[in-house]
Amino acid sequence: MDVQQDDLTARARIRDAAMAEFAERGLAGTTIRAVAERAGVSPALVQHHFGTKQRLREACDAHVVDYLRREAATGIDDGLIDDPGYIASIFRSAPPLLRYLARALVDGSPAAAGIFDDMVALTESYLADVPGAADARTRAVVFTAMRLGLTVMHDHVSRGLGVDLFSREGSTRVANATLDVVAPEIIPDGMADRVRTGLDRFGREEQP
Repeated sequence: MDVQQDDLTARARIRDAAMAEFAERGLAGTTIRAVAERAGVSPALVQHHFGTKQRLREACDAHVVDYLRREAATGIDDGLIDDPGYIASIFRSAPPLLRYLARALVDGSPAAAGIFDDMVALTESYLADVPGAADARTRAVVFTAMRLGLTVMHDHVSRGLGVDLFSREGSTRVANATLDVVAPEIIPDGMADRVRTGLDRFGREEQP
């Protein structure tokens, strides 16, 4: 591995460590030193890559936004929503980002507002031609708030389920329950059936 690749790896490791610290302690409680210790690097290296704590949080915010946009496009637009391999990759990669997002939503991170707006816009685009008593925009806002509410209240949801929301079992149960309580006509083009098929196939696979 060359020096440039080493540099990129260190940057990603620092970013991931920062996301975990921000998720646990919030912006006010997180320090450059704590991030460096979690990442196994020096505080000077954190500052070399990101400068300030604020810029570090902005990098974390941008990473979450990019991830959500990319995975939405991959799952829905590329037709992988019923692929158990794709579902497994989401269940492995999403929890740290969702824990960070939950804290960002509570703390009022500027990017959290952007993430909410992006999710509303994406949802609205799929509901535009679906009839309902409320307009597509209103339904998109309410549905997004419901979905993100699970993330924000993950500790309470996990306690109620008796299993971590972000675990394989918890994520699968919540995904199926969400499909149960959402009106079928809200989810277009047979997508609900495809998601259930993927979850069922994923659930029958051996856990790593």
